[in-house]
Amino acid sequence: MKRKITYVVVILAGLQLFAGCKKYLEISPQERVLLDNYYKTPADAFAALVSIYDRFGAQAGGLYDKVAIMSAASDDQVAGGGGPSDINDLQVVNTFTLNPTTGPQGYLWNKGYAGIFRANVFLSKIGGITMDATLKARYTGEAKALRAIFYFDLVRFFKNIPLLTSEVDPKQIYEVTQVAPADVYALIEKDLTEAIPALPNTITGASEGGRLTKGAAQAMLGKVYLQQAKYAQAAEQFAIVNGSTPGQANATYGYKLLTNFGDLFKVNNKFNTESILEIVHSNASNGGWGDAGASEGNLLNIIVGPRGYKPVLASAPDYYSGYSFLVFTKEFFDFIHFDPRNKATVANLDSLEKNGIATYEKGYQNSGYFLEKTIGRVADKAPTGQTELNFPQDSYEIRLADTYMLEAEAILQSGGAVGAGSRAYQLFNAVRARVGLNPVAVTMDNIMRERRAELAGEGHRFLDLVRWGKAATVLAYKGFTANKNEIFPIPQAELNNTKIQQNKEYGGTK
Repeated sequence: MKRKITYVVVILAGLQLFAGCKKYLEISPQERVLLDNYYKTPADAFAALVSIYDRFGAQAGGLYDKVAIMSAASDDQVAGGGGPSDINDLQVVNTFTLNPTTGPQGYLWNKGYAGIFRANVFLSKIGGITMDATLKARYTGEAKALRAIFYFDLVRFFKNIPLLTSEVDPKQIYEVTQVAPADVYALIEKDLTEAIPALPNTITGASEGGRLTKGAAQAMLGKVYLQQAKYAQAAEQFAIVNGSTPGQANATYGYKLLTNFGDLFKVNNKFNTESILEIVHSNASNGGWGDAGASEGNLLNIIVGPRGYKPVLASAPDYYSGYSFLVFTKEFFDFIHFDPRNKATVANLDSLEKNGIATYEKGYQNSGYFLEKTIGRVADKAPTGQTELNFPQDSYEIRLADTYMLEAEAILQSGGAVGAGSRAYQLFNAVRARVGLNPVAVTMDNIMRERRAELAGEGHRFLDLVRWGKAATVLAYKGFTANKNEIFPIPQAELNNTKIQQNKEYGGTK
């Protein structure tokens, strides 16, 4: 989906809600489309909806996104790069030395609230547009589901946040206050529950890939319930997504595990049967260094590539030389080395070099083990624009193996049957069977190991560790402080001259 909307001034600006988030545009008065003159036609509604999706896929101008942040915070990867201050926002997450003025929290906050702002404006205006009722309901459902997704990230990352469900009068911007996390979760659940009936069961990837479906919203609702330890409700939602027979195609939605694990990460395999919700990227956006974050390309593809990569033999992988961020640790490599998913997960550059196949420069914190899933390839170079910023690989927000394992976890935690032959057993071991592994018992230890191997480098590990209460132990070697680093500090710019209070974990009173 093309995410840029260039003619809706108030939406394009992504008007941030608080003092530190203002953005300014150089716009000719003749080119302005005022909000009062907008939202007149179905085409206006669609364009505004796309602008909300724009924030869902937004990346930082500093060449990172949510997945990169979560990866740097995990025990499996380190920030890496060219030195200890290279993409400093990732470095301070990696060492848990971030503070209200330093770190990636401004990007996370702005991305979320810009998306919420756009969704709130959209929901307040679409009622006045004359259009097909079914289409209007679908658009409304998408906007509510997106708002829920933004809030789900914000409440997990910052805990105490403002809850805004309508446009904020500019005079009241500095008067906004925070609410209890339970209130945010209540809205998230309400938005998703109301959105689901109006969303389609399936979409056509070629024309609508990246848009929300019933299954995507139900999977997200399952994650929301699981986060709150509402295990039975989570299992119920995941069961709808996963289908009646684990390992077989969902008869309603068509979801099915891919036969070959490595096929998940082929650039041309977008919107496959395992994809529930993905962020769309393109190599045709012509993005450049003037605003790298506005590129439609996947910035992970360039930052995780090996620095100074040079093939020696014709058989060498066609990696595009990158910036050597988010390398795997030796401990993770040892963990996955003999797992069938190793080859599709880890690019072993040291092995390539030792065998005379390729050479590379050793970056900061180099281990020799790179993220194979996401390295940019020469074959996928952009036809125009800045090559580094325009790789087209999509990113999975949710895929079926994830929901299979989450349903098994929810069943286990709710006291349901998990023995051989049970639904939980079948779900969990379908993920293992896909890569040729024998069945094992459904235990939390096994679930933790399986999620680590299956979803490595996809942005889940840190959030899983926090949810399981394991972060303080597993991440101690990185400097993680219990009862603090489970969340991020609220950006200082959001506190200046406002009623928003810093979380007590970072010296505040909230």
